Amino acid sequence: MTDTGASVGGKKFVGPGGTPGGLGETLVGLVMIAVGIYIVFDHVTVYTSFWRFLGSPGQSFGITLLPLLVGIGALFFNGSSVLGWVLLVGGVLLILVGILMNLDIYFRPTSLWNTIFMFGLIGGGVGLFARGLRPHRAKVA
Repeated sequence: MTDTGASVGGKKFVGPGGTPGGLGETLVGLVMIAVGIYIVFDHVTVYTSFWRFLGSPGQSFGITLLPLLVGIGALFFNGSSVLGWVLLVGGVLLILVGILMNLDIYFRPTSLWNTIFMFGLIGGGVGLFARGLRPHRAKVA
């Protein structure tokens, strides 16, 4: 029986996925995924459209401020009010959900080469990362 794991500080180092080896492949795969995702996100444009949450298009979103304002008022009156905290957190979440629901996300025009490069980095990185998690054979000297 051969020992393929290195000893670090008295503890046996086990590679990614609980198997010996594959650390380099895993790290390179993660870097490729990160770079690919960064480049894809860099080619995305985000716009906001009219307010259409809890109302019709063109209507104010002021109604979503009511729980937040009532919660703030309740907390100024009694700082330990559970209802005040629920209204405050609920009001903030309602506003954030409303903002997210009104975002329009577009992929900017780019060349086919750039598109293949971006998604190829992500796909290759995922493959290399998965390969690094598989068991590796011990090198015979």
